Amino acid sequence: DVQLVESGGGSVQVGGSLRLSCAHIGYTYTSGNSVCISWFRQAPGKEREGVAGIVTGGGTQYYADSVDGRFTISRDHAENTVYLQMNDLRPDDTGTYYCALGRQCRGGGWSSSSTREYWGQGTQVTVS
Repeated sequence: DVQLVESGGGSVQVGGSLRLSCAHIGYTYTSGNSVCISWFRQAPGKEREGVAGIVTGGGTQYYADSVDGRFTISRDHAENTVYLQMNDLRPDDTGTYYCALGRQCRGGGWSSSSTREYWGQGTQVTVS
């Protein structure tokens, strides 16, 4: 089984930055076993939405329009970790951020909650 452990959330002022980490335990990238790791977020009273996704093999990145140009997703194979660098944070970026692992990113899969196989416990981000 795979475990995903998020960290790095916190409270930040408008315009500030945070870097979230998602340690993936039980999955180590090797040639031929590429997967898709995504970040989702959920604000109170709203549906969970995909924020960014990355293919662990080739590094192809995907972003929601609302964060494109402000957020950067990256992966570190040696650390078995996926990061989400968030800059120029806004109040509507507030929410619980989750990382999730699924087989495919393409075809919109990276932002599809129903097709993600593993989820982390979430980390809170508050922007005010």
